[in-house]
Amino acid sequence: MADMLPGALGPLLRVARERLAAAGLSDSALDARLIVEHFSGTDRTQAIADPQRTVDAGAVAAIGAALQRRMAGEPVHRILGFREFYGLRLSLSPETLEPRPDTETLVEAILPFAGATAERLGLCRILDLGTGTGAIALALLSAVPAATATGVDISQDALATAIRNAEQLGLAGRFVGLQSDWFEKVSGRYHVIAANPPYIPSGDIGNLQDEVRDFDPHRALDGGVDGLGPYRIIAAEAAKFLEAEGKIAVEIGHTQRNEVKDIFAAAGYRLAGAFVDLGGNDRVLMFEQGKP
Repeated sequence: MADMLPGALGPLLRVARERLAAAGLSDSALDARLIVEHFSGTDRTQAIADPQRTVDAGAVAAIGAALQRRMAGEPVHRILGFREFYGLRLSLSPETLEPRPDTETLVEAILPFAGATAERLGLCRILDLGTGTGAIALALLSAVPAATATGVDISQDALATAIRNAEQLGLAGRFVGLQSDWFEKVSGRYHVIAANPPYIPSGDIGNLQDEVRDFDPHRALDGGVDGLGPYRIIAAEAAKFLEAEGKIAVEIGHTQRNEVKDIFAAAGYRLAGAFVDLGGNDRVLMFEQGKP
């Protein structure tokens, strides 16, 4: 396939876009641009200003292979190996979810409290359960210079990715990766406990979009029979790791607000905030200790 692609940047972009569109991909223009720019080391400005710029044969071959993968259904950011989240470039790996824009709602929900805590105490300790790429913890560290974070994951592959991301972003001095099954190996107390846990009911995973079902790790999606198992664990065990005036913030599925609220209420927490994502869906709940 690669030998059929043009060797000039402008025509290469056009053919890439046409091939993805012909494969029925809705974001064909954006995906083509991301693939061509990444593997050719060019940017949008160069494509406009110098469309006849020569792209070397190795890059053309890499672009051809990437287009094949995309046409076979692999998500574009898996092919690139990274995704932007909260202005940060995060490397991906097979055991990490792709961080998505909806999860930025969780960062935005936590930031005012984390910033105020750091200002008042000179520090803010954050525990990120199921850290994956480290997205939530690293976004918070980038915005709150006095904060530190422990990223917990059961997957060694995910932890290695999170630690690498911390290093690449210059945040390694304030980030610790811990392999643990939820709180199993956690110690100390934290001002913020954050989690984007698996919350898809086991029986619904087969109905997810192909790109999620076939390429995101199922362990990071499967929340048990009713999708609420991880919330029960967090609500039951968090108290001994939470500072007295600390907060717990969790991402939820858009239909799970009442169930998750009830789980935490039964464990002695009151709702301290509820936040919607860009689509207006319930996305994040924040809790604090105390009766409703």
